[in-house]
Amino acid sequence: MAELHTDRLVLRRWQESDLEPWASMNADPEVREHLGDVLTRAQSDASVAQFQSEFDQRGYGWWAVQLQATGEFLGFAGLDRVDAGMPFTGVEIGWRLARSAWGQGYATEAALAGLSFGFETLELPEILAVTTATNFRSQAVMRRIGMTRDPADDFDDPTAPEGPLRPNVLYRIARGERA
Repeated sequence: MAELHTDRLVLRRWQESDLEPWASMNADPEVREHLGDVLTRAQSDASVAQFQSEFDQRGYGWWAVQLQATGEFLGFAGLDRVDAGMPFTGVEIGWRLARSAWGQGYATEAALAGLSFGFETLELPEILAVTTATNFRSQAVMRRIGMTRDPADDFDDPTAPEGPLRPNVLYRIARGERA
């Protein structure tokens, strides 16, 4: 499994020591605002087991993100196949960071590393990103990493209940569009 390094971050395999801070993130209503209900510790731990299994099967997935200077766990970032049942297919990029890591450029830095891996190592022709229509912070990251949105691609997430989590936007970037 590839470990990615940026100027400030390490995107790496999950460790036992990540479970507690990951569970704290998933229990934070602000972190989960655009994702749905908070997760229990068991649900959070199960998600890490799933991430590890998918990484073992495919060679890519959701990396744990840590601050290089201190080793502090910040969240996750990476690439995943689009969930079945969506009105499109492909590989999407994503990130989720602890509130203490917001506003410091870490999501952008981790996402750029993920794009590089996706295009250079996996040789993907295109990478997608999806978020709720009201998640302006993530949409700003998508634009910063060079992704574009066509409102005609926006969709209602069939897995989300009626309400603010259902309307979603889709951003794209093709391999040749990278700066």
